[in-house]
Amino acid sequence: MELLNVYQNNYLIVFVFLCLGVLLPVVALYLGKLLRPYKPSEAKQTTYESGVEPFHDSRVQFNVRYYIFALMFVIFDVETVLLYPWAVAYDRLGIFALTEMVIFVMMLLIGLVYAWKKKVLRWI
Repeated sequence: MELLNVYQNNYLIVFVFLCLGVLLPVVALYLGKLLRPYKPSEAKQTTYESGVEPFHDSRVQFNVRYYIFALMFVIFDVETVLLYPWAVAYDRLGIFALTEMVIFVMMLLIGLVYAWKKKVLRWI
């Protein structure tokens, strides 16, 4: 019975933090809305670009390669973030952890080779 009480207490703590995590931002946003001055005008509704009136269309087309490079960076950045805890826990996990990480790295390498073959990584 006491073990059940301990688990209920843990769930109660999680529930309290969940309620606080939802309630505090909602209350802060509502108080900000109540306390801020609200005086709309034509000047406030205009587009502001470093104190200068905008002189061209705001939609600028970027090369898709920027996004692909950013996506590749994020993928390999996440890989390195996952490698750190694996390296720390390697002694306790043993050969199972090594097998899992080899599979993970091989999947990433297959993706890298695929991107290389499709010439996605060429800048020119």
